[in-house]
Amino acid sequence: MSDPATDSIYYAHAGALPLVSRISLSARRRIYALFIARMNPSATAKILDIGVSGDTAALEANVLERLYPHPENITCAGLEDSESVAQTYPGVAFQRIRPHEPLPFPDKSFDIVYSNAVLEHAGSRERQSAFVREAQRVGRRVFIAAPNRWFPIEQHTGLPFLHYLPASVFRALLGWTPLRHWASEDNLNHMTAAELAALFTDPGRVRTEYVGFGWRPFASNLAAWT
Repeated sequence: MSDPATDSIYYAHAGALPLVSRISLSARRRIYALFIARMNPSATAKILDIGVSGDTAALEANVLERLYPHPENITCAGLEDSESVAQTYPGVAFQRIRPHEPLPFPDKSFDIVYSNAVLEHAGSRERQSAFVREAQRVGRRVFIAAPNRWFPIEQHTGLPFLHYLPASVFRALLGWTPLRHWASEDNLNHMTAAELAALFTDPGRVRTEYVGFGWRPFASNLAAWT
């Protein structure tokens, strides 16, 4: 999971680009709608949201906490202090976590684990897989969304098509720009739908869907769930 600096840098970069910001907000609302439609959570379902943002002023942030009608059933897990989260979203519980460490919850302690726009910041494929499998450990069902590598605009930088290049070339070129934060695999690691599904313990049972802004297979985001 990404650190708070990555969160703030994302909103600083994307927020300065009106088109990217609009795409992000539209995509996250559609992801929330897909989550409700596919997971169909009951009014009493216990939900864990991995990756709540401390930047509660950003309209794109924490859409689940903003829209879900039963906030008392949500536990937010994040890297930052809980004060702003608790003040902004009354009723939700907050649990501070540490990057790349096991979640502080027993096995299958949640009905659904939800995470959006976090997995791409978890690091290498091995760390991304550990993130997903830890979500599967604590949840009976899992819903994870992330940006689609094949969307023409890279959503963290606002640059078109550069991320279509091999990852090593993309990172080398970006490293020479003011956007160099995103050149590190630790901060940004794109994925395709097949790569997202492969992170789960049983990829054959995972359902994936293109969602967000645009048309498949170039839609802005991917979602996978079990």
